[in-house]
Amino acid sequence: MGPHHPECPARLGAIEDQLIASGVASYLTRLEAPLATEEQLGRVHPMDYVRAIRDAAPEHGTVHLDPDTAMNPHSLNAALRAAGAAVLGVDVLMQDRFQSAFCAVRPPGHHACRARPMGFCIFNNVAVAARHALDAHGLERVAIIDFDVHHGNGTEDILEGDERVLMVSTFQHPFYPYSGTENPASNMVNVPLRAGAGSREFREAVHEAWLPALEAFRPQLLVFSAGFDAHVEDDMAMLRFSDADYGWVTETLKPVAERYAGGRMLSMLEGGYALSALGRSAVQHIRVLAGLNA
Repeated sequence: MGPHHPECPARLGAIEDQLIASGVASYLTRLEAPLATEEQLGRVHPMDYVRAIRDAAPEHGTVHLDPDTAMNPHSLNAALRAAGAAVLGVDVLMQDRFQSAFCAVRPPGHHACRARPMGFCIFNNVAVAARHALDAHGLERVAIIDFDVHHGNGTEDILEGDERVLMVSTFQHPFYPYSGTENPASNMVNVPLRAGAGSREFREAVHEAWLPALEAFRPQLLVFSAGFDAHVEDDMAMLRFSDADYGWVTETLKPVAERYAGGRMLSMLEGGYALSALGRSAVQHIRVLAGLNA
């Protein structure tokens, strides 16, 4: 997205480096993400929007879709592969090839609304995953878990009122994108956290709000909007999560997946801009997904 932009290629390198250093990388199977099709994107975005994004993609240089969100000549394919990773992740879980998958993708997706890019996001990857599971694989209930420091306003915009989907989230408030607290739909369980909140407040939200809602919903697939920018070292926001919180929340929700979803958990990378903290936190999350937490 240009020099000095926080949503940079080094983010994926930081995760890869920590996976190797921790020894977790050797336990993982690598898959290449395909390009999402118009049919798959069309379940969450109007075709006019998808075509407008294609038309906006530059041959040279960069163009800005909004003040925060830019495209260079490679961005369209990257965004299509990020959404395609969501589709492939659902497919391999539903085919019982794997019980869990982590998609190390850029750009992120949870701010992408039905017909508007924003907040570094072009296509809404977790919404693509959820609708693919529901419409292509015939699931009846999908849960989205969003622990990014920013409210997943795009995911809510797309999925609010869809009773086949339950979204549970925590986010700093008041903070960008200044949403998620006024009259949320019945399928949204949003827990705003004040600046300075940390592990205790996060864990209370999970136990008191998320778990009862998830148990009542009985999801057949868990999809994580895995943003790691609530970490205390991430100076783009003001929450104070630790590395361990990301392993803890995954471990805490894993029994829900085991009870109702055959253990199926799909995770899509969202935010996280302090590179060392991003890599360490992602490894804590992935370690549990991969069953290496013992």
